[in-house]
Amino acid sequence: MKILYFNCFSGISGDMTLGALLDLGLDQQAFLNELDKLGLKEYDIEIKRGIKKGITGLDVTVRILHSHQEDHGVDHHHQHIHDVHHKEEAAEEFSQTKIDEVHQYSEHHHHHQEHSHVHSHTHVHSHSYNGGCVQRNFREIKELIENSALSQSVKDTALKIFEKLAMAEGKIHGIPCDQVHFHEVGAVDSIVDIVGTAICIDMLKPDVIMASPVNVGGGFVKCQHGIFPVPAPATLELLKGIPVYSKNAQGELVTPTGAAILSALCREFVDFPSMVIEKIGYGLGKRDYKVPNCLRVCWGEALKK
Repeated sequence: MKILYFNCFSGISGDMTLGALLDLGLDQQAFLNELDKLGLKEYDIEIKRGIKKGITGLDVTVRILHSHQEDHGVDHHHQHIHDVHHKEEAAEEFSQTKIDEVHQYSEHHHHHQEHSHVHSHTHVHSHSYNGGCVQRNFREIKELIENSALSQSVKDTALKIFEKLAMAEGKIHGIPCDQVHFHEVGAVDSIVDIVGTAICIDMLKPDVIMASPVNVGGGFVKCQHGIFPVPAPATLELLKGIPVYSKNAQGELVTPTGAAILSALCREFVDFPSMVIEKIGYGLGKRDYKVPNCLRVCWGEALKK
């Protein structure tokens, strides 16, 4: 029996999940070919090898590309950072969530490192924008996934994760889940994170998915409605029933997307399963703490009891 185990000693986010799963040795071109079946043309994705405190892993960056042609023939590209881990800011009073970060430009991501894998789409699209962020509600995201050329198993996994998010956001804001506009996860970048995770799971085909107790970090986070303690309200709602702790970091280690992935996919939360480890993958975040800011995943065979 094959086990996929998420070791969340430094939290979890969508981009860290993608990096860790791909770092298990999945065929990156095959992954990108599957991702194209979503039919989304508003982004580019960069997959590159990096290092955190001496540990190498994969760093995945998704950028929204909003390109529109004006009379003078100049293309304007608005690039937005998709996860709290994609900002490298020294000395913040509190960690920033995607709500704020999608509105901030980062020149760091204009410069690709050598040997990085960049997959780009540019498209003139009709969705309404809020500060550059595509606004989609759960119903629209569901239709996008259901009408795509993705396999049914990938669709089912992605929709299961999104449904978790919709239910959590709906409960926090007191509205039906179909009406939830995902301020943090409705942007193209997080759709790519979640669908990409579903594709990786389908490529691996684990018999069981497990995770460790989750380090959530600490301090405060600035959300659309004010400043809240970590974990933020939607994240905390998604973490119900999951063992958590806070250690060695003042910042938001778990994003709503990361929490939804765990809630939707993991059957059991243990310090470490009884298994023979065959492969290990690391997905890198963008911050620096006492512990390496990365997600570790293990793949292997369950020990027979």
